[in-house]
Amino acid sequence: MTLPLLGVAIRRGDLDVLRDWIFGPGRAIEIQDFVMPEVIAGDCGPLIASYRAALDGHAGARGIHGPFFGLDLSNPDPEIRAVIQARLLKGLEIAEALGATHMVVHSPFTYWHLLNRRNYAELHGQMLEAIAACLAPVLARAGDIGCDLMLENIDDTDPGDRNDVVARIGHPNLRVSIDTGHAQLAHGRYGAPPVVDFIAEAGAHLGHVHVQDADGYADRHWHPGEGCVPWAAVFAALARSPAAPRLILEVRDRLERLPATVAALEERGLAR
Repeated sequence: MTLPLLGVAIRRGDLDVLRDWIFGPGRAIEIQDFVMPEVIAGDCGPLIASYRAALDGHAGARGIHGPFFGLDLSNPDPEIRAVIQARLLKGLEIAEALGATHMVVHSPFTYWHLLNRRNYAELHGQMLEAIAACLAPVLARAGDIGCDLMLENIDDTDPGDRNDVVARIGHPNLRVSIDTGHAQLAHGRYGAPPVVDFIAEAGAHLGHVHVQDADGYADRHWHPGEGCVPWAAVFAALARSPAAPRLILEVRDRLERLPATVAALEERGLAR
């Protein structure tokens, strides 16, 4: 069996350090420089040009992490929603310029929403409608450029909520993303289902996975093997998935050590 090839989330300087490791096997990349408000609101042209030059010869898939700070997709205020839409559309403009075929966006669901599902019975449906309204022009543009929006769990404790969004909207360019460390945190702190159940619940909607380790207490973004995520079980669950998600290592620091981290996973027969 061929082991899954892991991609990597990077910023511009990381590409220079990891270039051979990325380019050699054609790893996917996820460009994350544009999440910062001051970056995406400014002139992105020089950074885009720098990436385009540096990526000459890169044969792997590309994506970006979309902006997210303060951007609640379920915000019901139309004026605020317009700002959120403008930021996401700018993200898609950048994605198109970079040849990116996915853009990660953040889920608005939290533990509070789970606890109050019956206390405020109308809330879940209202959130679905607000998210659908927010993403309507964004998904229309995403479809035009062939870019999938990946809806990532952040503080989610019910792994089915994002499936509800995908089902409600029914757009072919909207998929579910799972961050393994976020799921581990939710399991450890809130009693959410374990990571493998997040994967199983996503089913065919799963399009993307952020691969990072954590201790079940905080959002560590450690290298796989440094926390308590059960990697053998996680990769087995991914192998059973009816989808073929893009797997992206998303570690907080020491990216120069990723080749060694992945070599250790390969020795265990998990990924390469």
